[in-house]
Amino acid sequence: MLSKLLLSGVLLVGLLNVTPVVSQSTDRRMIAFYNLENLFDTIDTPEVRDTEFTPAGKLAWTSERYWKKVSNMATAIKQMAAREGVEGPAVLGLCEVENRQVVEDLVNDPQLKALNYQIVHFESPDQRGIDNCLIYQPACFEVTNTRAVPLLIYDAEDGERIYTRDQLVVSGQFQGEPMHFVVNHWPSRWGGEERSRSLRNEAAKVSRSIIDSIVATDAKAKVMLMGDLNDDPINESVSEHLRAKEHKKQVKKGDLYNPLQSYFSRGEGSLAYKGKWNLFDQIILTKPVLKKGKGHYKYQQSGIYDGQDIRVSDGPYKGYPFRTYVGNNYHGGYSDHFPVYIMLVR
Repeated sequence: MLSKLLLSGVLLVGLLNVTPVVSQSTDRRMIAFYNLENLFDTIDTPEVRDTEFTPAGKLAWTSERYWKKVSNMATAIKQMAAREGVEGPAVLGLCEVENRQVVEDLVNDPQLKALNYQIVHFESPDQRGIDNCLIYQPACFEVTNTRAVPLLIYDAEDGERIYTRDQLVVSGQFQGEPMHFVVNHWPSRWGGEERSRSLRNEAAKVSRSIIDSIVATDAKAKVMLMGDLNDDPINESVSEHLRAKEHKKQVKKGDLYNPLQSYFSRGEGSLAYKGKWNLFDQIILTKPVLKKGKGHYKYQQSGIYDGQDIRVSDGPYKGYPFRTYVGNNYHGGYSDHFPVYIMLVR
């Protein structure tokens, strides 16, 4: 009887103690975000503050170190995808890239080149010279519209504009289905969380207005906002201004769903500082991404990729992200952030 059942394709999981395999007919795609922590080339660009990232700078940023960094980034992306059984993210938002060339070097790394990643990138006015970017597999996603939305914020003391990253908006057809991605890197906590809070609240308002404008045109729009928000899911920028909720049942009309918030509630995060985990890296969804539909993609699961290679293996910072530099000391690691992702399924 057992042999007949096996031959007929029925898997007796309980009897044989075998983990069930996802059906080959299931179509799963990864959407991800990764803060690459200062992916600079080695060339001094006079109009931005990048002198330290040159061979003669205080970080001694040589070509050898640069290419190792590029390879490490590609390794992390490839391993993150392998965890979920896919070749690579279908769509991947990036931040802290200096220019388009460093992204081209990344997508042409031997570990990623076969995926034929295409690039959406705009130069931002950020004072440090870092930008947001999105790469995508053209076999999965066809871009139809792109724009960079400026964040106009000002110093409370002198009224001068603070030049920071634009918000990148990319729309297109994801396997024939309309989807929109908003890539962010909100203002940092430099000067303290409280002192800089209003800047991130303003960033959240811009993000919310982008989403609202898309939804106003299409009430069923599938929008995915991703980025290093420099705030946790419970901070007012995310919980109040974006109206992002931790649980699906909490998501009412006009609300957003934050699938990674449950990790933060359990004490997990994407970066650590002085023994405390933060979850600044988030992917936040409009409600239609949660809904089933024949032939349509829906949200399945989320994750923080913290593979062994990209975290510190021992010592007082064991488990922390394995960084390229700690202060001015070169460690040859990856980033001070872990990448995050969600899986879509149809």
